[in-house]
Amino acid sequence: MENHRLLLYFTLFFLMYMLWAQWQMDYGPKPEPVAVENAQGEIQQSVADDQTALPEAVNDVDKSPTTVVIEDAKRTKVTVKSDVLTLQIDTRGGDVVEAILNKYAVEADHPEEKVAMLTNKQVNFHIAQSGLVSADSESAPTHNAIYRAESTDYVMGDDVDSITVPLVWTNADGVKVIKTYTLKRNAYVVEVEYKVFASDKDWSASQYMQLVRNTPDTSNQSQLIRTYTGGVIYNNEIKYEKIDFDDIAEEDLKMELDDGWLAMIQHYFLAAWIPEHGYKNLFYSRYNANNDRYVLGTRSPAVKLSAHEQASFKSRLVVGPKLQNQLELIEPGLELTVDYGILTILAKPLFWLLDIYHGFVNNWGWAIIMLTITVKALFYKLSEMSYRSMAKMRKVAPRMKQMKERYGDDRQAMSKAMMEMYKKEKINPLGGCFPILVQIPVFISLYWVLLESVEMRHAPFMLWINNLSAMDPYFVLPVIMGVSMFVQQKLNPAPIDPMQQKIFQIMPFAFTVMFAFFPSGLVLYWVVNNILSITQQWIITRKIENS
Repeated sequence: MENHRLLLYFTLFFLMYMLWAQWQMDYGPKPEPVAVENAQGEIQQSVADDQTALPEAVNDVDKSPTTVVIEDAKRTKVTVKSDVLTLQIDTRGGDVVEAILNKYAVEADHPEEKVAMLTNKQVNFHIAQSGLVSADSESAPTHNAIYRAESTDYVMGDDVDSITVPLVWTNADGVKVIKTYTLKRNAYVVEVEYKVFASDKDWSASQYMQLVRNTPDTSNQSQLIRTYTGGVIYNNEIKYEKIDFDDIAEEDLKMELDDGWLAMIQHYFLAAWIPEHGYKNLFYSRYNANNDRYVLGTRSPAVKLSAHEQASFKSRLVVGPKLQNQLELIEPGLELTVDYGILTILAKPLFWLLDIYHGFVNNWGWAIIMLTITVKALFYKLSEMSYRSMAKMRKVAPRMKQMKERYGDDRQAMSKAMMEMYKKEKINPLGGCFPILVQIPVFISLYWVLLESVEMRHAPFMLWINNLSAMDPYFVLPVIMGVSMFVQQKLNPAPIDPMQQKIFQIMPFAFTVMFAFFPSGLVLYWVVNNILSITQQWIITRKIENS
């Protein structure tokens, strides 16, 4: 591999990686269901094969039994507002049908319009359902049951750190269920608890939790930069598995896992259900093509109660931004929803360092610059080897041109003469390539860190850059990046082949156009990296040419 082809190969590698990543997202292999043996016990039993225990609305979330339609007049909405969340809870099922993130605007220019992570509107329909299900459909409240609410408005006051919202359901036999939501200050975790009071008859039911949504509207999403939107399941055995919408539509998921959690994720945000620990839970999925509803859920083993006994079912609903430092404290593996792909092992420490720099300067733009300088310093010696090799190649470029004229199309003679020259001048033709190739995984990891981190969403930098997660409004950074690529090319040995020369002439312009649509935080990293590379390469090239 000749040194003057290095930049071209690096560019092609980067573009091929982006194409591969997108292909994997759209058409990559899907995880195989994991079979786990059923757990048996005197008090609890597995209900994986009990299809009657599945709530009717798992297959049709809009279908309601006749009894529910009759009681629909009592249905209402309960609004709950904490410092970070505004929820709407439907008394039908006690479902969360809307979740507004109070601290996150849809657009930086319109801070009054907040992100709706959950909504029951037709576009981007996405709600969180939960309930209790029993073989006797009248003895436990599914998400079709009607609850009674004590109030329709709850607001967390400045002098309290939590707020509870109780919903009450009773049936004709005297079974009483209190479903309670608890929101805490500065927390995107909603605690959900069912307290069951059995009547004078034996009682048995399971708890289930599910996320229901339709095909997301991606009309506003960049086609150059697409991130994963879809389902995820996790436990200590299978680790992190994506269950995308095509998976759900093609085949129903049905597997039993110890503990674990499920989530629907998208760029920057997630909704996740975390069941109570210590149980073997059934994870399932369903799809209804009639109303375009995808369901991803989990159900606990059944619990049996004798007459007049009491029981409690607990779970947690996480709705909010993918803040990495908080997610890993909520539940193991939840931080993996910040999807860095196959380079997570490199990307996580890079974000850790970026977060430390932000703590010093309180500006993500300057933190990106400091991180870029740090990475460049770590690879200084490798870069020096590469630039020395390219400087030597640049110095002998006139002789190579003479060889080309002398040997013409005799490639064998040309190659032999070049190798003799390399040996005489102590030039390693791979010396400029290998050090850069070693750094490619780090560059791509940085790319995903800057792309996936919600911490940089709508973050201002300076001057005209008021949103590092959006493209440069005046295209100044992409133009600087293109100019820096052009300057860097001039420091590299000139290609002998005319076709390569034409490609090199086009590349700065092509990259400028492509990067014009990238988030300005990514372009800022690339610009700083190029400027540092140019400075280092210019100093080394001068020394070699003057020696």
